[in-house]
Amino acid sequence: MPKKRGADIVIDVLLEEGVDTVFGLPGGAIMEVYDALFDAPLRNILARHEQAAAHMADGYARASGKVGVVLATSGPGATNLVTGLATAHMDSVPMVAITGQVPTHYIGTDAFQEADVVGITRPITKHNFLVTDIKDLALILREAFYLARTGRPGPVLVDIPKDITQQEYDYKMPTEKDVEEALPGYKPHYEGNPVQIKKAAELIRKAKRPVLYVGGGVIIGNASGS
Repeated sequence: MPKKRGADIVIDVLLEEGVDTVFGLPGGAIMEVYDALFDAPLRNILARHEQAAAHMADGYARASGKVGVVLATSGPGATNLVTGLATAHMDSVPMVAITGQVPTHYIGTDAFQEADVVGITRPITKHNFLVTDIKDLALILREAFYLARTGRPGPVLVDIPKDITQQEYDYKMPTEKDVEEALPGYKPHYEGNPVQIKKAAELIRKAKRPVLYVGGGVIIGNASGS
């Protein structure tokens, strides 16, 4: 199998995950991915601000039921995603944010447009990753989509240094089994707690004028009427 650039691996994984639309705004650190996106069979929605792109990906995920994807460059581009990521996190919306980062050897040097995106977004994402080796790129991206859509959905961020997108690697697309084996501690629960359900049912039964304040989790959990 011929070697591929990291940027092309990103596009391959997006296609493997069934992505058809991405939202974002290009910049220096993410430019290789945008170059690869030019010839890809993906619809690219160009925003005028990264915050808007994040909200677009959020809205797309809510409307389609798919994982929303947003692209942003390093530094201020990535930090502009914060409000959109926080919104998706609070509302359990499946989303993958792919951000460019300064080259690996510049990380931690206060380089131009460097920001600790992983540290900044840790409280407002379901999980996040910093890719430091191209060998891990495809698996990490597939893990991101798996985490975003399973269990309680939410946003996952993957921070990719510019040199990783430029490097070439003879990779093999990770399978779903590879992803599950790479996340041995991740065991999402899909069944409700019967004790808590019984308590809720009893409170509703005793209430004279019950009011149900129901969130989007009812739809996500397929508990709504047809």
